Amino acid sequence: MQPGPIATDAASVAVNRRDFVIRTALATLGTAPLGGVYSKARAAEPTALIATSPNGTPLPKTSVHMETGDPFLENLIIQAERLARGNIEIFAPKLKVLVEGARFKNAWLETQPMGGAMYAKRDLEVGLNNQLIFMDTQRADGRLPGMITTDAHQSLHPDYRMLQGYFFPTPAWKIYFLIQRDRTYLARLYDVLEKYDRYLWRTRNSNRHDCLESWCVWDTGESHSTRYQSKRYGNAPDWWAGDTPPQHSCTPFESMEIMGFSHDGRMTLALISKELNNGMEKYWAHRALQVRSRLAQYLWRPEKHACYDRDKTGRFMDVLIHNNLRAMWYHAFTQKMADEFIRYHLFNPREFWTPIPLPSIAADDPKFRNDPRSDWSGQPEGLTYQRTLRALENYGHFAEVGLIGSKLLQLVGRDGKFTQQYDPFTGRAGGCKFTQQYDPLRCSGRNGYGPTILSVLEYTSHMYGVELDEDRVLWSGLARGGFSIHYAQRWGTDVYALESRGNIFAGRINGRTIFTCSTGVRVVTDLGGRCHAIIGIDQIDHHVTLHLGKATYALKIKPNQIFLFSENGRLRPSPSAPFDYPFKVGV
Repeated sequence: MQPGPIATDAASVAVNRRDFVIRTALATLGTAPLGGVYSKARAAEPTALIATSPNGTPLPKTSVHMETGDPFLENLIIQAERLARGNIEIFAPKLKVLVEGARFKNAWLETQPMGGAMYAKRDLEVGLNNQLIFMDTQRADGRLPGMITTDAHQSLHPDYRMLQGYFFPTPAWKIYFLIQRDRTYLARLYDVLEKYDRYLWRTRNSNRHDCLESWCVWDTGESHSTRYQSKRYGNAPDWWAGDTPPQHSCTPFESMEIMGFSHDGRMTLALISKELNNGMEKYWAHRALQVRSRLAQYLWRPEKHACYDRDKTGRFMDVLIHNNLRAMWYHAFTQKMADEFIRYHLFNPREFWTPIPLPSIAADDPKFRNDPRSDWSGQPEGLTYQRTLRALENYGHFAEVGLIGSKLLQLVGRDGKFTQQYDPFTGRAGGCKFTQQYDPLRCSGRNGYGPTILSVLEYTSHMYGVELDEDRVLWSGLARGGFSIHYAQRWGTDVYALESRGNIFAGRINGRTIFTCSTGVRVVTDLGGRCHAIIGIDQIDHHVTLHLGKATYALKIKPNQIFLFSENGRLRPSPSAPFDYPFKVGV
């Protein structure tokens, strides 16, 4: 298969609905500013933070049960689930929230909506609350809090001093499906996302280059990163509460990540508009496409196969950063950009494919610093693993997910340390409090870091289990060295169970067998079991036999290759992402 877009027509929506929505936008970019023109929808009243949907109906119960003959994996999952439960805190009466964990006891916008959406498969009330807590603390001008603390578990204290990431629109959209398409919630979410996008373009386009800006270290959550330090212009402040940029600082940076904020928000607004049938779908899809186009034109460097931020003077900052993966999480890259970054950088052992992969700054970059204290200058972060899964699957790089997931499971299971970050060369756990004096005996990181815990659980479900994704079910059947696997996802009265033994796995809904298939692939169905696609998720070719009802399909499938089921039940290949790069042998 040649590299190309993952979704090209209506039949491909089952594989990548978001890409399809963007491709139905206006064919030619308009002349309106990127900030756009907004509808006049009034803010809805805050929703009740209780164990029901915002429309008042009870939430369906969710749970996950996994058993495997592999004692290493089973013990790892037991530890992860125990530690995850320990990160649930009471923020106010009747308000349970999943916090970041370890020494991070608050709710951050960069981590907790995403973490809540991942944990919703085990506790939907918590997953929903992790969205509502931010929706209900939005300021009148549209700004969302970067962090929320609690006062004696009785009241909330939102903090607006930093943007602190924006990994919120997509997780909040995913929750909509788990709470059974509550349109009260969705209308409220539309209003929140629209107001925040308006705020970004009103304040963070200060130099009118149509590229959104980062003004302080905590806007992107890159604590202590060397790229925010400058002898010439002065270091960036950690936080900045104002709506004009700081003076005597190296910032503002024209930022790929802040552009990603707007792109993901606008894509989600397009999806919500289609669902609500409010007439704004094409408008928002078009506005998202404008952001993606500007990012590609202004921050992408074709000769370097990566995006680079620009400094306050407009010059490129020659620091190769993992934030390219964050931009991919926001789906702000084109397919070609994503393929090139993966091909030339992600699996380069000199840059991001270190023995423990995914450092924050490329390992051969002058700005790289291998500091075990809480520092985004070098050591791989659990939060980066958590984001990379969606970043890769957004662009059809499913086999690469297994490569990274296997590394992560082995790393964490080796010492049982679910910490914030790890040494990229030895795997030693890090992420202790950043202090002036470094004591190696006390700087081994604190166990229980939520993003690392959730990464272990999510990579497991995307490699060996079941994932409910909007109105689809992802059945992932990588073999686990011949060990048996039983993975069951309960959602309300329905149970979606995957059974794997040897080189065969089966998908069952409420005890009824939907399919049996050779391992090495992912089967995609709807919630009722109708098969939409089969995808190669292993790093090698597989000869696959799929039994689907009375039909049997035999095919050879390559890594990342996608086959779609047509209306008459025939399989046809779809454009698929490449699995080929100069450093493949080393991987």
